[in-house]
Amino acid sequence: MLEYNEITLRKYIIFENEPYEVLASHVFRKQQRKPVNATKLRNLISGRIVEHSFHVSDKAEEAEITTKKVKYLYLNKGEYWFCDEKDPSNRFKLDESVLGVAIKFIKTNSIVDALLFEDKIFGVKLPIKVELKVTEAPDAVRGDTAKGGNKLITLETGATVTTPMFIKEGDIVRINTETGEYVERVN
Repeated sequence: MLEYNEITLRKYIIFENEPYEVLASHVFRKQQRKPVNATKLRNLISGRIVEHSFHVSDKAEEAEITTKKVKYLYLNKGEYWFCDEKDPSNRFKLDESVLGVAIKFIKTNSIVDALLFEDKIFGVKLPIKVELKVTEAPDAVRGDTAKGGNKLITLETGATVTTPMFIKEGDIVRINTETGEYVERVN
């Protein structure tokens, strides 16, 4: 059981008999009252987001989340297809609403961790940083810094990212999957 102040970011809890992920957490004290933990929770099954305040006397059960390795296969009409790492015939699909926007930074045939609750897959855990090749990058024009010295490039997965002007086609760049932002050039 977790105390009210232990319900923090990226924890999985059982709330109203369903598993939730904590998206935001803020413990504060309002005037002379007891402390409160204001949280934003995402239902792992339906994807619904709710806000709830946990008081000092509240406790929450930690959800038992297990992981297993799966391989990302392809995208087809908004459905992302995966298979068991060891058994390619065991295929399943997940919607983008469950996976989040970070999935657009994952290459096909990449191995990721599937998150399971009671043997049902509800999402995947992606690496925080990935290295991708630049497929399209417009040429930098000398003196074109009115827009802040950045340009929009396309990566091998089809995702678009804003990068500095010196990034060229064929470069390999590191991307943060949580924020979707450029981190650095690798080569």
